[in-house]
Amino acid sequence: MTTPIYECLINKNTSIKPIWFMRQAGRYLPEFKKIRKLNPDFIKLCLDTNLSNEITLQPLRRFDLSAAIIFSDILMVPYGLKQQVNFKKDFGPLLGEINLEEISEAEFIEKLKPIYNCINKVKSNYLIKNKNLIGFIGAPWTLLVYMINKKSPKKNIDSSFFNNKKLIDKVLEKLEKFLIIHIENQIDNGADIIQIFDSWAGLLDRKDLPKYIYEPTLKLVNFIKSKKIPVICFPREIKNYREYVENVKPDAISIDYKIDPNIIKKEIKIPIQGGLDPKVLLSDKENLKKEALKYLDIFKDHPYIFNLGHGVLPETNPMMIDYLVKIVNDY
Repeated sequence: MTTPIYECLINKNTSIKPIWFMRQAGRYLPEFKKIRKLNPDFIKLCLDTNLSNEITLQPLRRFDLSAAIIFSDILMVPYGLKQQVNFKKDFGPLLGEINLEEISEAEFIEKLKPIYNCINKVKSNYLIKNKNLIGFIGAPWTLLVYMINKKSPKKNIDSSFFNNKKLIDKVLEKLEKFLIIHIENQIDNGADIIQIFDSWAGLLDRKDLPKYIYEPTLKLVNFIKSKKIPVICFPREIKNYREYVENVKPDAISIDYKIDPNIIKKEIKIPIQGGLDPKVLLSDKENLKKEALKYLDIFKDHPYIFNLGHGVLPETNPMMIDYLVKIVNDY
């Protein structure tokens, strides 16, 4: 199969600029809001194969995108490991106590089976023809933060976070095992790219990066590559993207909107994704065009997938997304 994203990732083609958006499926689309209103329990919604399939495909019906990303959440893995996960309105995720009891591979797969069934269902839809289907996971560090902190850390983590080294090591070991199972089941059901989201990469000091980010993420990257599937990593707000790329060795690196794209272009040779500030979509068309062209011009001679530097914001007007897609596709 050849697709615009594969052309970029595998063949390093610079003449084509594929486009998709983090959080393209969901909260800003009126058709999603209708479904969400009737389904207030977010975890149950992620585990409804038919509704997740519909939500995954909604943006492809509206926009000429290069990929679908499965409608799910990185916290489905803690849920699969029997830790309680709830989403509180205007607050975010709230997790229960860590469950350290043994859980079998079969139990874990059974709990998350509707997600794998959804991927399989999306893959067979005509809307995905000649497009990629992106599966994803949260990186071990980011999931560790949620599982121990039990909520979003926002700007920093408490120094007491690292007190229980035994617990941290146990959770990381468990995550490595079950993230590989989660990746494998997504790939086996039709995901043809995996993205690793390390949302809290920016919270760590440089001295802690090898233990908590580089080493555990590299193991997952190597596993994905062994399955002959490209892997994109998004270590949001990490202090040094070049060092991350050298240590983790993804096929492409997704960048946040706080980093200067000119520096990234100079320092990184592999394909690059993203960068545009999602808030630009809340401005006017003139400003949106100017900012979009800035990224397209900077990465003109570099393999580049157009995306944002974070997820689409809930208050985004779908017409602005449509306008942006046309700018990129006409470039």
